Amino acid sequence: MGEFTDKVAAAANKVVGNVKEAIGEHTDNERLQAEGEAQQVKGTGQDVKGSVKGALGDKI
Repeated sequence: MGEFTDKVAAAANKVVGNVKEAIGEHTDNERLQAEGEAQQVKGTGQDVKGSVKGALGDKI
């Protein structure tokens, strides 16, 4: 995937993860809350990956 694709996937994972975490908090569902937190971390990793690809010209 290219830089743009990674950043779009990162944004989607961050948003979905944030929603899952909020729903988990409001419904006292610890599993859903943890799943949301993990998905946000995944999104952050994808964002970093996209930034590195952008800096290196998508050569990785």
